[in-house]
Amino acid sequence: MWLAAKGMAARGHEVLVACRLGGRLAARLQEARLAVREIPFRGDFWPPAIFALRRVAREFRPDVVQLHDPHAVSAGLLAGRSAKPRIATRRVDFPPKSGKYRRCERVIAVSRAIATVLAESGVSPERTRVVYEGVPDRPGQSGGREVFTALGIPPGAPVVGNVAALTDHKDHQTLLEAAALARPRVPEARFLILGEGELRASLESRARELGLADRVVFAGFRTDLDRLIPAFTVFCLSSHHEGLGTSLLDAMNFARPSVATNAGGIPEAVEDGVTGRLVRAQAPQQLADALCEVLLDPERAAAMGAAGRRRFEERFSVGRMLDGTLDVYAELL
Repeated sequence: MWLAAKGMAARGHEVLVACRLGGRLAARLQEARLAVREIPFRGDFWPPAIFALRRVAREFRPDVVQLHDPHAVSAGLLAGRSAKPRIATRRVDFPPKSGKYRRCERVIAVSRAIATVLAESGVSPERTRVVYEGVPDRPGQSGGREVFTALGIPPGAPVVGNVAALTDHKDHQTLLEAAALARPRVPEARFLILGEGELRASLESRARELGLADRVVFAGFRTDLDRLIPAFTVFCLSSHHEGLGTSLLDAMNFARPSVATNAGGIPEAVEDGVTGRLVRAQAPQQLADALCEVLLDPERAAAMGAAGRRRFEERFSVGRMLDGTLDVYAELL
């Protein structure tokens, strides 16, 4: 959401972001020279946080309050009764656990798949608007093959890259199974997994069990994705739940072909056979076959990457995200 705040401010709107005290978001916002109010937070209904949000609303007197995650929706609804309209943003395709989204004047879904889940959960379609997530445009960025060397990846080896938190719904287990199945056909390929999470130890153990210790690199959280992603041979997203997938949009931005599952909003970004390949979720053999297909046909992979870049420009730029969000604001003001 810091990109949205930065973009709104650049367009001349007065923006104030209230966020968790001492978090990474606050640091990013401060680096961007945006107005930030840090609030201590110990739960959705923690009274000091709610009272602090009320003070912020009284002092800033916003025309619109946008609530960017489920915790913000809970606290913001309690704190901001006098601050309307309230717009919630929903980025995941899990059904909401409560009816709080039904109390917002609008709900922005970052994909049509999420809008469908919201409707099935009782949120009126008349209140829901689809505004695709956007990522910064970085055309012409060159890859960092030398960084791969530092990670133990041999020069010239094709690299299947994945950028995702190591959590259950990202389903790295299926990615590892697919890597084992693909190895006989593309023995030189390496699988680079970027991200941290609760499942790292178990995933590393599973990679060893599958005989992939020398083929899969767990590189953890990285701040140099703009050098790594452009150097991927193919980007892979193996999620069995996914609202849209900003790392997938980054790969499209850098004209990388994608192999991904058909979970959630992913098919709204990846067109099978055009910008990449889509397979059924939790289907390791299908994933392996699609990865081999792209890795063994460089000419087709390049065409898919170029098509993905065009789709990014048409649908997933930050500018288009800002335009769509401001259109939702305008409906209510």
